[in-house]
Amino acid sequence: MPHPGAGGPAEPLGAAGAGDPAEPPAVAGAPAEPLAEEREAGVARLFELHYSSMLRLAVLLGADDPENVVAEAYYQIYRKWRRLRDTEAAEAYLRSTVCNLTRMRIRHLQVARRHVEVPPELPDEAVASAESTALLRDDQRVLIDALQQLPARQREALVLRHWLGLREGEIAAAMGISCGSVKTHTSRGLAALTQAMEARR
Repeated sequence: MPHPGAGGPAEPLGAAGAGDPAEPPAVAGAPAEPLAEEREAGVARLFELHYSSMLRLAVLLGADDPENVVAEAYYQIYRKWRRLRDTEAAEAYLRSTVCNLTRMRIRHLQVARRHVEVPPELPDEAVASAESTALLRDDQRVLIDALQQLPARQREALVLRHWLGLREGEIAAAMGISCGSVKTHTSRGLAALTQAMEARR
């Protein structure tokens, strides 16, 4: 699985851990270490189970490059497999990483757009990839557009609660905030989203 670099070619997951001092490179002809085999199998399994939901999460949170965000999340879990071998902990880590990476990407783009003049012939918003666009039906576009106008924390809370169906504690862990803050962001976000949807009717 590729690791999204800064403008460069993607790096295979298998090569990502080669430079990790905690895991020396394998000797030619020697059998693979049990941990390495477990990590490869574990990350592959997580990819099969959760890739689509993580991609959908990144899309709903407003990532301009959702595939790269999710690939980076899987790369991070690959690197930290020793600490994340429990399946439930790994899934929670993926959610949290996707939220954090998307939030950072949006902030970076907001800053960049303040300093770069966009040519008039280019669209104001990044063109969504075919894969991410396919995740959203046409009848969802109005709702998604309204959702993207919310502050990041409100958007995250609503997506995690109403699209992923997470409990308050899981949302708090994913967002790195308290359960009380989750309630506040969810309530305010829902009120703002309802108002925005009614205004579009």
